[in-house]
Amino acid sequence: MDKYTRASTINRTTRELVKIRVSQINGCPFCLDSHTSDARKMGETEQRIYCLDAWEKCSFYTPEEKVALELSEHMTSIAENGVPEELYNRVRKYYDEKEYTDLVLLINHINSLNLLAITMGDEPEEK
Repeated sequence: MDKYTRASTINRTTRELVKIRVSQINGCPFCLDSHTSDARKMGETEQRIYCLDAWEKCSFYTPEEKVALELSEHMTSIAENGVPEELYNRVRKYYDEKEYTDLVLLINHINSLNLLAITMGDEPEEK
């Protein structure tokens, strides 16, 4: 799955932001450490990483990133929020059918990895 999601047409920055946001929601320190490091290596700014918890109030995320982050939050808390049809329609303004599927698979994949890392007690090494 990791190989597939890396090869998807979803912008690499968006992929890392989604991974970080989902890991924040799930409280996965191992994945947070890993994906914030990856984001920094690709040139992501500290400001955008630190403000992910309040992305909807920040003007420096693109509309495509914002809708992907919103979908990520709804999928990660699906029992509480579901995925409203209105959100699906907004996502589809920015992502075609394949990209939407890739985004859903990416969100599902990072949620699965978070659950595995937390369950197995994985923790980041202190640097």
